[in-house]
Amino acid sequence: MGVIAVGALLTGCVDSSGHANTSVAKVAPPVCVKGEAMTQTTLYFGLNRPHGPVISSTEWQSFVDNDVTSRFKDGLTVIEAKGQWLGNDGKVAKENSRTLVLIHKDDKESAIEDLRSRYKQQFAQESVMRVDAVVCVDF
Repeated sequence: MGVIAVGALLTGCVDSSGHANTSVAKVAPPVCVKGEAMTQTTLYFGLNRPHGPVISSTEWQSFVDNDVTSRFKDGLTVIEAKGQWLGNDGKVAKENSRTLVLIHKDDKESAIEDLRSRYKQQFAQESVMRVDAVVCVDF
């Protein structure tokens, strides 16, 4: 049910007049049958550079080892992906990417934003997409 609610929030809202509704609805944390409510943050990292070679596996792993692991010692998941997005230049960019899934308590906001900023700066990226959802976690 939480996934459906998040999907609905991501699609945006339009009122009956066709105008976008800019109010933000707060979603209550789930009542977990098992485990505890935590945040799942998924970050999407493109591997193409605007100029120069693609970001190599070695460069990516170095970023994970040096920047990600130190901030998320409890664990993380990296998924190889292929994606596309509309760049600031109006062109569709298709590229290999990495998806980083982090399950955490709400005290990791600055660490997540630091990761996004460092990656954009280090690899000349326009953006690192972020998606957050409240999930029930049990080990």
